[in-house]
Amino acid sequence: MGLRSLSEHRPFRLDTVAAIAGLLIALALLPLQLLVSEVYLETVPIVLALACGLYLVSLYQQTDADALPALPSSVAMTLPSIVLVGLSAMVVLPVMQGERTIHFFALSAIVGTLVLLQILCTADRDFNRGVVLLQIVLFAIVFRFTALYVTPGYIGIDVWTHMEFVEQIRDAEMLGAISHDKHYGSPFYHLLVVASSFIYDIPLRGALYLSVGVVMPLSVVLVYATANLLVSARWATLATALFAFANYVSMWGMQLIPTSLGLLFFLGMLYALIRVMRVEYTGRDFSLLILFSIAIILTHQVSTFIMLVLLLAAFAAQLIFVVGPVGLARLDTSVFRAKKPVNLIGLVVFNFGLTIFIWSLTPYGENSFLGTVLQFFTETLEESAGFLNIAGGSTGGAASGAEAGTTLLEQVLPYIDNLGFLLLLCVTFAGCLYVVHRRRAEQSVFTLLIGAAVMLVFILVLPMFGIRNFIPTRWFAFLFAPMAILGAIGLRSLNRNLSPRIVVSVLLVFALVYPGAMIVAVESNAENPIFSDQHERLAYDESELAAVESIGDLTGSPDGSEIRPDQQLYTDHPYQTVFSRTRAYPSTEPATIPENGSVQHRYTVYRTAQSADATYFVDENGQERQASVSEHQLCRPGQAVVYTNGDVSLCTPSPVTNSA
Repeated sequence: MGLRSLSEHRPFRLDTVAAIAGLLIALALLPLQLLVSEVYLETVPIVLALACGLYLVSLYQQTDADALPALPSSVAMTLPSIVLVGLSAMVVLPVMQGERTIHFFALSAIVGTLVLLQILCTADRDFNRGVVLLQIVLFAIVFRFTALYVTPGYIGIDVWTHMEFVEQIRDAEMLGAISHDKHYGSPFYHLLVVASSFIYDIPLRGALYLSVGVVMPLSVVLVYATANLLVSARWATLATALFAFANYVSMWGMQLIPTSLGLLFFLGMLYALIRVMRVEYTGRDFSLLILFSIAIILTHQVSTFIMLVLLLAAFAAQLIFVVGPVGLARLDTSVFRAKKPVNLIGLVVFNFGLTIFIWSLTPYGENSFLGTVLQFFTETLEESAGFLNIAGGSTGGAASGAEAGTTLLEQVLPYIDNLGFLLLLCVTFAGCLYVVHRRRAEQSVFTLLIGAAVMLVFILVLPMFGIRNFIPTRWFAFLFAPMAILGAIGLRSLNRNLSPRIVVSVLLVFALVYPGAMIVAVESNAENPIFSDQHERLAYDESELAAVESIGDLTGSPDGSEIRPDQQLYTDHPYQTVFSRTRAYPSTEPATIPENGSVQHRYTVYRTAQSADATYFVDENGQERQASVSEHQLCRPGQAVVYTNGDVSLCTPSPVTNSA
């Protein structure tokens, strides 16, 4: 191996210039850490510099192509059996222990690593894409459904509201039952669950799992179908694994809300979109693209906006290749099949027109959904937008360790939660650099590149200016689809051009760390967080759910308008959301916990999790803060305990002491 001369590589071609520019941008971003402490500001520049550095090194190294490290055939043939045994153990452990514990997540990380090793470290004669894809799908099913099985209720917060809407539609047998809500204009999720309940003749919870729950782990195959239009089976399988293991993808397979179904249709639309750009498509192919677009619009508003962003990215890619300002029309047919850019202007206009029409008719508050959203966005720009105005929440929901607390765990936890995303982002940057080369550029990969870049702006950049109206945490799972494909392309390019020693190091680190990093992230274990003293649990045990129902029966589940301000119920967040979203007691808020004091509310609910796990309250200034409280802080000695089941207690003013 030796270094090639710079002159042999035309160092000022687009990918080289982009890599050098990426290094300069990374250096320019480093001083921002002195102005504000935020996890992405501290890590993304390093990731960008690492990706650009590896790519530049790969350009000037003399190596043999395709230097994948190969495991012995006997080992490669044994790994699928070991994975199947591991998957069986992943089923047995939660059933025996009653929850997904740290042992389950450790085993899941090991199984995920074994799957990646079969993709990255086997010879061509030993690689079987069908067997590996089956393992990926089975992993996705087991990882998600074990969480659903061991959780008595639902996982998440919004799902309780959506299932209330589903129940209203089922009872009334008409969509008009939710005509007061914005989901009246995007009811496909709710109608699907109701229809499944009638068809299978089962309760709504089972209908949700057998409809939305089943298709979510299966949807990862759409990523394979999309990636296989661009790269070979091995690397398309890698893209599928990267997507299936991702934390937010797992989350929407367990927190089953319209975002989940929107993600499914988005993956279908992405496949249809890349397909019409890569093959000589027929009217059926374009009809499929339109069908998925309409399905997204009728399912979820945020998913619709993300779809429109992707379509605009595809249209921008079309303009680049039609206008050809930098000669991008020269394609290397040995890398990507040459094809003229597809005209998407009609599709873009159709989807924007249909979206605006439906949003104009969709109720939201006292106005239409479109009018209310524009009003909120205008108010944000006028009142809270500003450079580095990240108060009130970090870009990705993780504050910097310096602000999160003083213990070592509190300092490193944000980085642990985001490690998997940062690894994927690194190889995505490498993939982006690879496809911008003039001989490799074409409309389909530029659609992925531009779409991912714009999504990253909404997720990482706009929140740094105080603009969070677009709910950035909902975007990650959608972003992971183009990132997984570009990341697979990036790893393929590094494998082809880096020296074998560096290739082995990069691939092994990725295979060993990525699955575990994504599984440890809080989004993958929200029903029973690994770091339960730092992350709130977004699921409830049987005693907590029984308390909600019993308190609702005890109080008569009054309507919100019937409850006086002094009758408001106070408990922790997120537990307070279950009372309001199930209509057990609509007027429920997080309790105010003064420093070194007890609450002063008249009606309070205590649960043992408030003393043992991470729960949230508000301080005297109305700011949300994590706190661990004792039972006497929330249910004072002068109050009367009118309900308790050992784990949850309802405390009210005492008729004996007349104490509040």
